[in-house]
Amino acid sequence: MTAVAEPGSSTTEVRRSTRSGAVGLIGAAVNGAFGFVLTTVIVRTFGADGSGALFSVIGLVTIVGAVCCLGADTALMWALPRRRLGPDGDAARLLPLAVLPTAGLALVVAVIGVAAAEPISRALLDDADGATLVRLAFAGVPVIVASTVLLAAVRATRPVAAYVGVQFLLVPIARPVLVIAAVLSGGGVVLGFGGWLLPVAAALLIALALVAGPLGVSAGAVLRPQAADWRVFWGFALPRAASVAVDASSMWVGVLLTGALATQAEAGVFAAVGRYALAGLLVMQGLRVAIAPQLSRLLGAGRRADAAQVYRRTSLWIVVLSWPAYLMLAVFAPAFLELFGAEFRGGATPMAVLAVAMLVNVGVGLVQTVLLMSGNSRGHLLATVAGLLLNVVLCLVLVPRHGALGAALAWSAGIVCENVLAAVLARRALGEALFGRTLVRCALAVTGATGAAAAIGALLAGRGLPGLAVALAVVAAGCLASLCDRRVRAALGSVRSQLKPAPTRENPS
Repeated sequence: MTAVAEPGSSTTEVRRSTRSGAVGLIGAAVNGAFGFVLTTVIVRTFGADGSGALFSVIGLVTIVGAVCCLGADTALMWALPRRRLGPDGDAARLLPLAVLPTAGLALVVAVIGVAAAEPISRALLDDADGATLVRLAFAGVPVIVASTVLLAAVRATRPVAAYVGVQFLLVPIARPVLVIAAVLSGGGVVLGFGGWLLPVAAALLIALALVAGPLGVSAGAVLRPQAADWRVFWGFALPRAASVAVDASSMWVGVLLTGALATQAEAGVFAAVGRYALAGLLVMQGLRVAIAPQLSRLLGAGRRADAAQVYRRTSLWIVVLSWPAYLMLAVFAPAFLELFGAEFRGGATPMAVLAVAMLVNVGVGLVQTVLLMSGNSRGHLLATVAGLLLNVVLCLVLVPRHGALGAALAWSAGIVCENVLAAVLARRALGEALFGRTLVRCALAVTGATGAAAAIGALLAGRGLPGLAVALAVVAAGCLASLCDRRVRAALGSVRSQLKPAPTRENPS
């Protein structure tokens, strides 16, 4: 007699997405907390000018690394769940197809970047160690690319906890520790960037070990791709390559253009504000990595109704958990920026602008993921290019006069444009409505409750840290009071039941 879980049902798929989503959320919380710690360490240690240089080079290497990945990481997330794993399967032959071209391109770019470090430094940085910083950044590009591609393979072939443990726990925890160690040893911005880069090398080695087993590499799986593999894989990956570069550029293009068109200090302010804005996306990121392979499998099998149900449940989680954070960020921007120091107080208005734009971003849910996992990488590219073009054009117009505020307005317009286009295309991919009445009611309730708490805090104690503390206390009291509502208790009970292992049935052998 063998105990097996009930396969294929909608209930099973929702349960699976809930369990994976919970793991992703825990990882996202840790990632966000230590990302904030890292940002605080950088801005407190190096000031507006030094942090502007460090954030600029991080932005540079992020964009270059994303371009060199050629979309292969997302292509693995899309393709592997549709393949057979193990030594007798056809999944392993996708690995060299993804790794070899991207690693080769990364090596070529690294050599060119190291050779051109001086002119790149003069164009982007004011720091005396700028050329050395640029050389180190380009030397790390092959490591970043290989790590990104292999971690995508880990996510597509192992339970989400394996990916979360490396990408959401190891890397973000190690970075501030190593940056602090660099500062304590008397190092400057260059050594600080080394502390940011080193955990990526550790992640690469761990990913190599984790991916070998499921793909059957150590058991003799075939690694030679067929002609059809190249055509299908890169037919998806190459349009995604461009949209990945756009995604990576969304914030960093504003940092780079602000440094070039305004001042390095304004770039540092905008980078710090942008880190706050992106921190709220970690809930979405945690859920994205949790359910992307599941969406690919369901859409590949033609189960669009089940995919839509998983999407709507995930969108509900995102709105409930993310909207309060962004509403608080908009109202109490001065309080959050006080933690970075007096140099960053001018970022309060840009932060409020970005927080409002992010309400739209998280409000539409994982529309980009639905689009990609349906195989429509070209549609995703269309949406991201439209958003980036609007961002760049508005940066050129607004940044010279308004600095960080102009960059925030430009990025916000790009965010809204991209998400509206992606939502339209995702609706077509699912064949069902993206949003239901439950999501609308929850969004209105979250907005009303959080807005009331923020208003109480601001009126009683201002928009600084005391006002924020009052508002958070009101939110906490409201959450406790909501437990008296039978519907709230029933919803929590439903979530708890979905987090338990799936029920089993006896299957006669």
